[in-house]
Amino acid sequence: MARRALKLASLAAATSGIYLYGNRFLDPNDFGVVRVGRAIATTAVISYDYLTSLRSVPYGSEEYDSLKSQVHLRSAERLRELCCANRGTFIKVGQHLGALDYLLPEEYTRTLKVLHSQAPQSTRQEVEQVIREDLGKEIKELFLSFEDTPLGAASLAQVHKAVLQDGRTVAVKIQHPKVQAQSSKDILLMEVLLLVVKQIFPDFEFMWLVEEAKKNLPLELDFLNEGRNAEKVAHMLRNFDFLKVPRIYWELSTRRVLLMEFMEGGQVNDRAYMERNGIDVNEISRNLGKLYSEMIFVNGFVHCDPHPGNVLVKKCPASGKAHIILLDHGLYQVLSESFRMDYCRLWQALIKADMKRVQKYSRRLGAGDLYPLFACMLTARSWESVNRGIDRSPVSASEDVEIRSNAAAYLPQITQLLNNVPRQMLLLLKTNDLLRGIESALHTRASASSFLNMSRCCIRAVSTYQRSKSRSLYRRVQISLTEGLSLWQINLYELFLWLKGSRLGNWVIALLSWMHHST
Repeated sequence: MARRALKLASLAAATSGIYLYGNRFLDPNDFGVVRVGRAIATTAVISYDYLTSLRSVPYGSEEYDSLKSQVHLRSAERLRELCCANRGTFIKVGQHLGALDYLLPEEYTRTLKVLHSQAPQSTRQEVEQVIREDLGKEIKELFLSFEDTPLGAASLAQVHKAVLQDGRTVAVKIQHPKVQAQSSKDILLMEVLLLVVKQIFPDFEFMWLVEEAKKNLPLELDFLNEGRNAEKVAHMLRNFDFLKVPRIYWELSTRRVLLMEFMEGGQVNDRAYMERNGIDVNEISRNLGKLYSEMIFVNGFVHCDPHPGNVLVKKCPASGKAHIILLDHGLYQVLSESFRMDYCRLWQALIKADMKRVQKYSRRLGAGDLYPLFACMLTARSWESVNRGIDRSPVSASEDVEIRSNAAAYLPQITQLLNNVPRQMLLLLKTNDLLRGIESALHTRASASSFLNMSRCCIRAVSTYQRSKSRSLYRRVQISLTEGLSLWQINLYELFLWLKGSRLGNWVIALLSWMHHST
């Protein structure tokens, strides 16, 4: 009897093995035990490397710093391999870490950046399965044509170009079928592993990363939420005629499928594309700054994933104007009024180099005694530049190296800060770093015009808030007059900068100088 049962069990196991091997829809990576085992093993190897490699080297020595850099690099590569193997949520979190250029050691950010181009792709069969389940029809019933090769693949979804039966060209965003089921388990796994690592390394403070993933991932996995965000931001920024947001086709959209107007262009960090197509790089940089200043300071509703693949530029053949196309509206941060006002006033203080107010508003935002480090993290400038005035001089190569080196040297303090500041700040820091990366690629970083646009938005935001809280008509008029005067002063200063940089301005300055010497 026992022998017969053993034979039946062997036969069942063999049959199951053949089925799993031959079934194209099953992947060993999808089994929980494989994913968990891989994550535990990678965490153990990274922890062991840090514990043993730096133990016998004097802290703070050149040898220690060199060895630490090597450990950072090895660990980052192992983490990248884990993200690529486990896919989905792991890639999403890895991409988030890779965007924190001025907050994490360069070895990590440089290594993890490639995850934006190494996201998994769903097969044609999986795509058909999701469309069939969500829309109740086959691809050929819905579309005249549907390109098999995706325009782009991300950690949670991929986008295909298609033509509807009525001839409209659309972009079809389709969620990877296994992400929804795996995401909650992956986040729980990350949380457990981070808690274990914190027991080994008490200074390791990365629980904020899991908390953010817990809050944001369910929103990003709901494509109807993404569609609503797209419509909201398009309406909110309707006065910017250079901004284009794809229209949503609700009749063919679900939580896992999103149909949008098809838009194309060059990536916003592609300076060569802009030069080939006659697009003014400085204008694009200015307009991008205007968009984000308006979102952050005035509206408090912020698109928090402006990596180059999500921000395109295109010159309109009819008008000759350059358009900015904003894609992927799954991740937004809503800022509370009190946070937004403190953040406005902090940036006003940073632009004016008012150190007392920098300290005051940094403390109000949770920085405590680490406010100098917080100011450097926000501006990606050295403390010396912050004291001198961040609008006084552009970022030098040596200063950029110094900031990146400090990200490694002050990692415990940075992680402590990230745990102490309001949760709203975390996505803003990521957004700041992504925008700075774009400016660096375009060679427009720390331009005076970007600070002027920020100043305008801060003044408008604070004045609107003050008027809303005032019951006195006289006080509201006073606030409006002060606002108008401040904005006029900014316009005058901008005119001065334009004259200073133009031929006409140089001619006027030369004429005035000649007249002065003549008298």
